[in-house]
Amino acid sequence: MRNLLVSVTILGMMFFTSCKNSDKSGVVDTEKQVVIDSMKVVAEKQRIIDSMKVDAAKIAKEKEVIVVNNTTKTQSSGATTTTTKRKGWSGAAKGAVIGVGVGAITGAAISKKKGEGAIIGGLAGAGVGAGTGAIIDSSKK
Repeated sequence: MRNLLVSVTILGMMFFTSCKNSDKSGVVDTEKQVVIDSMKVVAEKQRIIDSMKVDAAKIAKEKEVIVVNNTTKTQSSGATTTTTKRKGWSGAAKGAVIGVGVGAITGAAISKKKGEGAIIGGLAGAGVGAGTGAIIDSSKK
């Protein structure tokens, strides 16, 4: 893109200078200077964009997690690097959290003693939710 812009600017400059009268050398020189200045501005903008792209690439590279495993291979020994992705919540953990919330709300709504009902309902919901999540996890494997 930058090369295309520079080449179009140069062609435009050559076109305008070839059409001018050589008697007015002061006018032609100022027009040349204007074109050169505009090319410098474009080049500076492109330099800034390029430096921003380099900085963004550095930031993305810093975010990668690299785990080094020192293993020996059959022919040579060395370190192998692997990139690991963080694991999310297991189905059992998600089920337990959802079960606590639903059980506590249901227990508080049903019981006459709201605090006790919420605690008992939350514990029961956590157990049922964790069990259901574990079953779903095992069926996915």
